[in-house]
Amino acid sequence: MEKSIAELRETFKTGGTKSISWRKSQLKALLQLINQNEDSIFKALDQDLGKSPVESYRDEVGVLKKSVTYTLSCLEKWVAPKKAEVPLLFFPAKAEVMPQPLGVVLIFSSWNFPFTLALDPLIGAISAGNTVVLKPSDLAPACMSFLVETIPKYLDNKAVKVLAGGADIGERLLQLKWDKIFFTGSPRVGRLVMAAAAKHLTPVTLELGGKSPAIVDTLSTTPSKAKVTAKRIVGGKWGPCTGQACIAIDYVLVEEKLASTLIELLKKTIKRFYGENIKSLKNISRIVNKHQFQRLVNLLKDPNVADSIVYGGSVDEEKLVIEPTILLDPPLDSEIMSEEIFGPLLPIITLKNVEESIDFINSKSNPLVIYAFTEDETFKKRILSETSSGTVTFNDSMVQGGFGWAIGCCAVCLVYVLSHATVSLHFYVILYHLEEWVKVALEGIMGSTLSTLLATKNRSCIE
Repeated sequence: MEKSIAELRETFKTGGTKSISWRKSQLKALLQLINQNEDSIFKALDQDLGKSPVESYRDEVGVLKKSVTYTLSCLEKWVAPKKAEVPLLFFPAKAEVMPQPLGVVLIFSSWNFPFTLALDPLIGAISAGNTVVLKPSDLAPACMSFLVETIPKYLDNKAVKVLAGGADIGERLLQLKWDKIFFTGSPRVGRLVMAAAAKHLTPVTLELGGKSPAIVDTLSTTPSKAKVTAKRIVGGKWGPCTGQACIAIDYVLVEEKLASTLIELLKKTIKRFYGENIKSLKNISRIVNKHQFQRLVNLLKDPNVADSIVYGGSVDEEKLVIEPTILLDPPLDSEIMSEEIFGPLLPIITLKNVEESIDFINSKSNPLVIYAFTEDETFKKRILSETSSGTVTFNDSMVQGGFGWAIGCCAVCLVYVLSHATVSLHFYVILYHLEEWVKVALEGIMGSTLSTLLATKNRSCIE
């Protein structure tokens, strides 16, 4: 392992990865890898997660093709020096910001989107001119094996290494010094990654999870609109890896008088999308392994939680399948309402007034995203001004602020060190893209001029 990383550092020192031609050649090779191995990717995703070809293309292959293509079209603009303002005191001096790669980047990917969350950060790291160690999740073994065997056939072996293994390999990697770490996974492991990085003052990007609510204000008097709301909730809960996604809907907040109508609409939609019962389920992923399966089953073993099930609840341990399950008002102090569910269980919490949802959300940790189905402009403004979350999406699910792909956190993570005149800035740049839309979120410090960034954050909103 140490020998491989030493080789990466030597490769970076040669400066070869900084050339635009090298970066483009690697991106084109990665696109070729995806195009030439599409069927193998589908097979690996089916083996590990039971993903259908449609879901696999939508959430993995299609996302990566778009990501590479878009990056190739924008790369020269992104890496070009940019003119910077100079205080009058320094006249007639000129200044520019020159993007430069950080060095050797470590990427930990997750099992729920084992290709997207491995290769999309890799696209960003290569685009920025870094050398990379990619550590895929061993919880998706077929996908991990594919990446280990296939990437060396297409990419520069002296600049990109793929290491297979479990937690022991991850721990060994964290003991080493890196120039950047990108981690996707649970908050528990994220804390370990950040603690290890702190020893070397290594900058870290953590993509974690949380309990993301959906607020249902009204079900329109127009039946077609009410059905659309139900479809978007069902798609946002069970569509992405059967709820095993960081931005999947975790629970629903709705007024008591609308609960029964909403539940009936959800039931009909589930049956239409996925089948009548556990034996006839189709187009839905399975739970990743027995450990996660048992964790989810244990959530339902609480008698008070079990009593709240109004739809589903059946399980197939042999196939690691849990039927889409709806629960009405499970105890708020139960584990299902205190921990991220990360599975096909959907609690519906009733309120006397939908505006109580703001206090309910604020009583918990800030969610990754808030989905709100409402036409009330005043209520929309209250949600935006009185809650805090990474993203707010109105009248839809999964679409992230207009800057993300339609099913998840697709982030091209361009990792730069920016230098500005004699002042050094350390930035990481995350480009979220959907079609032609791009948002650049910068975090860093440059004296007092950027000090406000320490106390504020960017929050996207889409309607």
